[in-house]
Amino acid sequence: MNLVEVVLGSGAPDAPALVGPRGVTSYSALSEIVERLAGQLSAKGVQPGDRVVVMSGNDEGFVVSYLAVLQVGGIAVPLNPLAPAAELGREIAAIEPKLALAAGDLVSVLGAAGALAAVSAADVVAVDLDALGDAPAPAPTTSVDRADDDVAVLLFTSGTAGPPKAAILTHGNLAANIRQVLEHPGLRLDASDIALGVLPFFHVFGLNVVLGVTLAAGGSVALVEHFEPAATARVISEQKVTVVAGVPTMFTAWIDAEVPADTFSSVRLAVSGAAELPAQTAVGFRERFGVELHQGYGLTEAAPIVTSTALMTVSPPPGSIGPPVPGVEVRLVDADGTDVLAGDPGELWVRGPNVFPGYWHDTEATERALTPDGWLRTGDVAVVDDNGGLRLVDRAKDLIIVSGFNVYPVEVEDVLREHPDVVDAAVVGEPSPRTGEAVAAYVQATPGHQIDTDALNVHCARALARYKCPSRYEVVTDLPRALSGKLLRRELRT
Repeated sequence: MNLVEVVLGSGAPDAPALVGPRGVTSYSALSEIVERLAGQLSAKGVQPGDRVVVMSGNDEGFVVSYLAVLQVGGIAVPLNPLAPAAELGREIAAIEPKLALAAGDLVSVLGAAGALAAVSAADVVAVDLDALGDAPAPAPTTSVDRADDDVAVLLFTSGTAGPPKAAILTHGNLAANIRQVLEHPGLRLDASDIALGVLPFFHVFGLNVVLGVTLAAGGSVALVEHFEPAATARVISEQKVTVVAGVPTMFTAWIDAEVPADTFSSVRLAVSGAAELPAQTAVGFRERFGVELHQGYGLTEAAPIVTSTALMTVSPPPGSIGPPVPGVEVRLVDADGTDVLAGDPGELWVRGPNVFPGYWHDTEATERALTPDGWLRTGDVAVVDDNGGLRLVDRAKDLIIVSGFNVYPVEVEDVLREHPDVVDAAVVGEPSPRTGEAVAAYVQATPGHQIDTDALNVHCARALARYKCPSRYEVVTDLPRALSGKLLRRELRT
């Protein structure tokens, strides 16, 4: 079984697979152009198991390159086209590719990165779809057969903790998560669906949830290179998009943008992931556009979806990430790996055919992430909500222990943000000779307001136990966040 067969196996030949800068690309046209590039890769000596870098925007060039690498049995390594050359160089050096595929200006970017990495084997090949289309039609070929445990993709991620490393995703991992999504009516797509393809394809959310799931269902993907609220909203409206997957900051931007209230009238499923969805964003999106916004939870190492509120038959409570998708097991455990009592928070462990086998050439990191019997330690702390779904409490590594008492930063941050003078807050632990750790709060003032830390002390004391109250405040102009909106507490700790 090759993942390409899963992804392209359900689309009717004349049905649209992609709608993008090159117009409409049917399934038959996509299959043919993939086959042509696969032939070129074979001619350049790409063998099963060879790593091939793929760097392009969210366009037809990326889709064709990705699928062609898989078709010949290679390992696709999508990289961020906006990453600095030095970072790209480190990643290229780490995976030692046979070839690197790029389009347009990215050819020179990858060339520079390859030089920085001093990887002579990283021959950068320009992907020219027009030239491929004009080439003589190749003889019919079949995808190279791959086992479920053969590596399909390497994706760079910070993992459950630590510096970026290459997560291994197999053909079986990616195909399993596609099936898990399509097997539940709450998430299932079909051939009539049009999904918004704006999430970066070099990230697992865009790669397997948007691109993989949609094509495997026989639907079409509306390709969008860069997110801009008004322009992307026009794509949704004009293309009659039915499924929108995004990160919280995207939905917030749409709420704030001057777009018509009926922009999302064709959307039947909207899901947010990659970072915590603020309750006010979910409510605001429903009130502004009349569309229920679901929250999911996943991570690269799970290919990626683990849970989703779209699986629930009742209205999810605020903060819920829903129950696990079919075929995924979850546990909540304490520091010793023992299941916690009902109602208690614990680290979320995940097991299933979608869980990755480890990190590329990093045995130590793999052993930290996976138990001997295949459980993925996510590093996230969760509790079971009243409706049987899960709710994230915090990151296990962010836990602060004050005089033996556990303090979860999110709880303190939520209280701080309730004060009218505070627009945003982040809480981390810092060493204390008296209590082991103490709570330090970084707070950002509401525009036009000034922060009085004495007033914040009084405010926190009303809502929190004494040991949870910050012992130190630092007023900052902004807080470090990832593009997804996820708070980067590690930068504050360092």
